[in-house]
Amino acid sequence: ARTGGSVLPRKARFPHHLFKRNADSWSGLSWMHESVALFSTTVKFLLSAVGNGMVLLTYQRSRKRMGASVVLYVNLALADLSCCTLFYPVSIASYFQHAWQGGSASCAYCGFGYHVLSLCSMLTVTAISSLRYLKVCNYSFYAVWTKAANMQKTCCFIWLVAAVWSSFPLLGWGKYILEPPGLSCIVGGGDNQTSVSDTVYVVCSFSLFTLIPFLIIVVPQCQIICTVARASCQVSGERIRNRMNRIEKRLTWMFFCVSLGFVMAWFPYTMVSFLFFFNKGHQYMALWGFVILGLLAKFSHVYNPFIYFFINLGF
Repeated sequence: ARTGGSVLPRKARFPHHLFKRNADSWSGLSWMHESVALFSTTVKFLLSAVGNGMVLLTYQRSRKRMGASVVLYVNLALADLSCCTLFYPVSIASYFQHAWQGGSASCAYCGFGYHVLSLCSMLTVTAISSLRYLKVCNYSFYAVWTKAANMQKTCCFIWLVAAVWSSFPLLGWGKYILEPPGLSCIVGGGDNQTSVSDTVYVVCSFSLFTLIPFLIIVVPQCQIICTVARASCQVSGERIRNRMNRIEKRLTWMFFCVSLGFVMAWFPYTMVSFLFFFNKGHQYMALWGFVILGLLAKFSHVYNPFIYFFINLGF
């Protein structure tokens, strides 16, 4: 913009006096990039709250006619809704202010919360994948484990494991630190040196809660799809059996969409976070790349409810 034939300085174009600007918290992103991230996070907040809220409301109204295994889908929706309502507001405020809000205390709070809910989602999807495999390939074992009491115990165990493992950085094994853009917190080590204990924690987290679950999710799904495809090719004149085959195909494709989306959303982000731990200089990726992958990972909180409603007969 011009005033009296002169160009206004850059500081006059945006209200920088509203933003914190110090070496520890300034995001380093352009105004446009942060605006896009702010808009995306706000939209995800609204869609996730509505979609996952509808899943919980539908389950509350129709749980008597739903199978016991639906509890795992509800557990996944509960984790996504909790992440949306408890921690998205902090991210939105940080994007709006161009800096992390609350200092190290809020970083520990959000890092712990994100880690708990991410592990809960990961373990829940892994449990669903295992149950789907048992139902299609080993039904006798599936019938034993899908009782309501076992499903409730599974959900409690998932939350317990996620909470205990995520609490270790609060006790000194690992640490919650700001990622390079300074607008979100992840598991990491010290700024200058990375201790052996922190390295062990990060490697164990990546192996136990990323690589192994992804293998458990992906490999059984391939076998399930092959099994269902072979069964659907068999000719049968029984109307009931044909209807059950159609339902099973829809359920198979529903969870295939959930698992594929989950893996595609979270694996790139976890890989980049893992690399960042060993390369604090983040030269291997631009700051905007961290933001894009983080937004993509958290987008899984949005699309799962719509998959349930459009594909699953239970919803």
